[in-house]
Amino acid sequence: MFDVGFWEILVILVVALLVVGPDRLPGLAREVGLWVRKIRGFVTNVRADIEQEFQTDELRKLLNEQNKEISQLKDMMKETEDSLRHEVEETSYLVKSIENEVKDVQEGFAEEGDFGEQATRLVKQRKAEADTGKVSDAQPAEQDTPPAKDRDEPKA
Repeated sequence: MFDVGFWEILVILVVALLVVGPDRLPGLAREVGLWVRKIRGFVTNVRADIEQEFQTDELRKLLNEQNKEISQLKDMMKETEDSLRHEVEETSYLVKSIENEVKDVQEGFAEEGDFGEQATRLVKQRKAEADTGKVSDAQPAEQDTPPAKDRDEPKA
């Protein structure tokens, strides 16, 4: 603020001694000391309040930034959840479609007989044809299966 040297203090003391007198000078010095202490305390409090306010503003800014980041993360989590939910629904639909196809094929084989019997008969027939050197391009009528349904089409 301002600098007070030794000579300035000496001049102030001499003027105070002449104006106030030697009887009241110690009381006046005590009074001035109390006022200086109060002023210093006030300045310290004001400085602390200002610094705290700056810190509060910085903390508010930091908190706002973190809230924005949290909301962005929430949005990302929501998008990921929606995407995963869609994938699960699609997979579930495909699994159900495949299950229905398998049931239809099993029903078709059940109408024509046991699948194992048909497969064994077909293997024996192919083996016999290979042993005799005769290769048959025609497939036996027993192997006719219902056409495979498209898995991507929904069932009615």
